[in-house]
Amino acid sequence: MAAAPDDTKLHAFIGKMLTDLGGGMSVPTVRIGLRLGLFDALEREPATAGELAARAGGLHERYVREWALAQAANGYLDYDPASDRFSLSPEQAMVFTVRDSPVYLAGAFDIVAAMIEAEGKVEECFRHGTGVRWGDHAGCLFCATGAFFRPGYVNNIVQNWIPALAGVEAKLRGGARVADVGCGVGFSTLLMAEAYPESRFTGYDFHEPSIEEARRHAEAHGLADRVRFEVAKAKEIAEGNYDLVTMYDCLHDMGDPAGCASHMWDILAEDGTWMIVEPIAGDTPGQNMNPVGRLYYNASTMICVPTSLDQEVGAALGAQAGEARLGALIREAGFASVRRATEGPFNMVLEAR
Repeated sequence: MAAAPDDTKLHAFIGKMLTDLGGGMSVPTVRIGLRLGLFDALEREPATAGELAARAGGLHERYVREWALAQAANGYLDYDPASDRFSLSPEQAMVFTVRDSPVYLAGAFDIVAAMIEAEGKVEECFRHGTGVRWGDHAGCLFCATGAFFRPGYVNNIVQNWIPALAGVEAKLRGGARVADVGCGVGFSTLLMAEAYPESRFTGYDFHEPSIEEARRHAEAHGLADRVRFEVAKAKEIAEGNYDLVTMYDCLHDMGDPAGCASHMWDILAEDGTWMIVEPIAGDTPGQNMNPVGRLYYNASTMICVPTSLDQEVGAALGAQAGEARLGALIREAGFASVRRATEGPFNMVLEAR
């Protein structure tokens, strides 16, 4: 006979579920507010619903009021009942309106929406052990992923991650050849190119629509003269002798990460460096039972594992593979030295030589 539930624990669990469901229900309203410029319109000064509707381009006041009350209940806006005005605090602005903030999270809401849209496809994978091809999940998942990672890259690649590598920044300032493997829509590649104008960069990705978007970004930033983007699988990159190879948040998504690691060894110059940026994780599941691990395990279930299982080998490392497992894989590929060069709240940076 099953034990009776503890009332105190039950009420605490129901409270947690209400919080989680409220967060889930906020996804569509936040996305609407971002697209319609409602958060941006509150950055200047507090507003009533009518003033906010007018500022955002003449939106319907009744919808705007309900939206604003929802965001106030979420804790995403502040509400003053006395004046019936809504406002955006500096902290809330960091998440919703400051595009280069390290905690700008608009892309995260788009990823959640894409995960929900792809629910049926992933459910079938549970039944058959199959995968979902990158780009076939839902909507523009690759765009949402690029937008999600961009704030972290803007605030870390040049400022923290590359300087943590032994001797690499000096090479880049002097003129080096760099391959950014799994570059997606090219944010990471272009950030490096802007910071190190003497070096030449090639971004590789197996997803052609991502490469097309990356080429548009390169043209828009005036960097097409020293940045190339090419469609290629990581194991099939033909060029070599790179001084630096980078992989940002993608090794764990690859079907054959061990084979990719071996090929990175092949395409590096003799004294080259491989930088692997991966989601922060402990080496055991118990170490990942925290808010960041929660995000990554859920995203990994819906995106990372299906993506890997769609490819050859299908290693399905998952987003929480951990340093020990990744380090062993890299060493088996022939790298003599693997170390954690630095880390942040969401990523760890491994240096392989």
